[in-house]
Amino acid sequence: MLGSVPITIPGLDPRTGNFLRPSAWGYSGEQDKEPVLDEIMVYWETREQEMEKTNGREGIALSTVETGIENPGLELMEEGINPEGTRKTEEQGHSFGDGLEPPTQQRYRRNLQPFTRARSFCKTHAGLFKKILLSLLCLAYAAYFLAACILNFHRALALFVLTCLVLLVLVHRFLKRFFGEKLTRCLKPLENSCLKLWMKCVFTGVFLVGLILWLVLDTAQRPEQLISFTGICMFTLILFACSKHHSAVSWRTVLWGLGLQFVFGILVIRTDPGFNAFQWLGNQIQIFLNYTVAGSSFVFGDMLVKDIFAFQALPIILFFGCVMSILYYLGFVQWVVQKIAWFLQITMGTTATETLAVAGNIFVGMTEAPLLIRPYLADMTLSEVHAVMTGGFATISGTVLGAFISFGIDASSLISASVMAAPSALALSKLVYPEVEESKFKNKEGVKLPRGKEKSVLEAASNGATDAIGLAANIAANLIAFLAVLAFINATLSWLGELVDIQGLTFQVICSYILRPVVFMMGVEWADCPMVAEMVGIKFFTNEFVAYQQLSQYKNKRLSGVEEWIGGEKQWISVRAEIITTFSLCGFANLSSIGITLGGLTSMVPHRKSDLSKVVVSALFTGACVSLISACVAGILYVPRGAETDCVSFLNTSFTNRTYEIYVCCRELFRSTSLNGTNPPSFPGPWEDKENLLVWASLVAQWLRICLPMQGTRV
Repeated sequence: MLGSVPITIPGLDPRTGNFLRPSAWGYSGEQDKEPVLDEIMVYWETREQEMEKTNGREGIALSTVETGIENPGLELMEEGINPEGTRKTEEQGHSFGDGLEPPTQQRYRRNLQPFTRARSFCKTHAGLFKKILLSLLCLAYAAYFLAACILNFHRALALFVLTCLVLLVLVHRFLKRFFGEKLTRCLKPLENSCLKLWMKCVFTGVFLVGLILWLVLDTAQRPEQLISFTGICMFTLILFACSKHHSAVSWRTVLWGLGLQFVFGILVIRTDPGFNAFQWLGNQIQIFLNYTVAGSSFVFGDMLVKDIFAFQALPIILFFGCVMSILYYLGFVQWVVQKIAWFLQITMGTTATETLAVAGNIFVGMTEAPLLIRPYLADMTLSEVHAVMTGGFATISGTVLGAFISFGIDASSLISASVMAAPSALALSKLVYPEVEESKFKNKEGVKLPRGKEKSVLEAASNGATDAIGLAANIAANLIAFLAVLAFINATLSWLGELVDIQGLTFQVICSYILRPVVFMMGVEWADCPMVAEMVGIKFFTNEFVAYQQLSQYKNKRLSGVEEWIGGEKQWISVRAEIITTFSLCGFANLSSIGITLGGLTSMVPHRKSDLSKVVVSALFTGACVSLISACVAGILYVPRGAETDCVSFLNTSFTNRTYEIYVCCRELFRSTSLNGTNPPSFPGPWEDKENLLVWASLVAQWLRICLPMQGTRV
């Protein structure tokens, strides 16, 4: 027996020897019971070890049978009887220092043992259970995936693409985990400075020779593409002339950034797989955004959603903001941003913080992207701050992207322009404001991004929709204010012009004259330059929303079959001009964004307000040039993909309203018609070799009744 020194036992009344209720233990709530029970178990295990040492025993089991030999003494003790066969006295029952357990304690421990063993078993084999469950889920998904692909592969194309992307990520993680060190050791010989310099020279030479050959061969049939290439050179030289430190320019960063932009443009615009992939992605986004109608129609009604802009575009911002918040909570946005930033950092040699902020601008706005690097803003150099600002001015956020798509703007062009702007923004920023200070963020590991602070997916969705309300209200307020101001300016300019017999003087007209040479250098046809110059001027001096709305109006006129020229004024622009304009307008580089950027960054680092004000104007000009150079790249690479419409097949269809297809076919019909005196007209090319000439003649007559008025000729 141990000494009768009183010992305090958790949860036990020292006077009666009975267990107290949990509320008397000093704990409250269900969550506190388990720690108390664990404390009791630990105490009794310690007491048993002390008893073993005192009695000279090696190990006494808690159960009545240990290794097949009964322990009558312990069995009697469990029933409350001592080994001599007499019941415990009251004094023995209270002397817990002697190692005896009260009956309530013994019964409680016996009842608790099955649950404790089950919990211990689950904890021990938790990894195995997780693997089994994950294997079953993978098998179920594999069966579902195969069934979907076998039944209709075209219908399951989206599922196939997503599955391939997930498998690619998993394979990358597997290779990095098990073969990463081996690959690193294999690449160590390439760290030799001489070998690295030699490889750089060879790569640069091959790239320049390939670029020259490609330009010569590709522009032989389309010389107008050389104008766009000249525009890239012109904008680059202008930015270099405005450089803060000409001798400190890192040409590696500049060339890599422009090269990545050009290569990505080739992938998206020229190659069939890239073009089809982004076209498919744009269509899927359009379909995805159309689900907004389900919510907005329920709240506002079908009539308002169909006819009023505020109920069409603004709810999309709420929906897209909600989705982006969910993706950020799940860590998808952070993962994609970090991968893009890593690639740009190792190729262009930029620092981790500025690269991460510019990559984040592809998905979030110019005030949200700096939040990704908020802890580091205080120590960033002026060149890095300039790059962060330029990235914000040169791109658009994912939420606003949805609104522009709802206008009818080509989704694939918007996505391509936003992605292409990231490397170009870094390159041109380092051209205008090179690094002359010692940065603290040159490590190649990058910056880790935390996950969202929300506790669940529902909270993330709710917060995303709530936060997007402010953005939607801000956009609506800006549109109302800027359109009203623009109307007032136009009325004032028109009144001033009429005083000197100048009719129709407006802000758009002034922009069309001033910016016409700039737009022409992007590769726009001279006839379309006034209209494109108007939109570029509206975007820079007013707002990109107003400019894209104007572009959507021109596009709708073209698609509805409106005549190209009415009263000597052009009503819409060509498809090539639409693509170039889409790229040139893709960015937040306008005068109103200066206040937004300064306000957002100043709230994060108030003590650097003077530094921010010093570089914001330069960053705005650089961001605007990034969009113009992206438009030049689109002008170089854009080529019509086949015929705009199959007129011979379209001729056999019935039509009542004017459309763009009818206009194109009428134009082609007139261009291919040849008159031979009094003989019937002939139609060479795809219009000839028809089996039934009478049917063909009647169809042509039907066409002529529609086409002649569209060509300005009376029947």
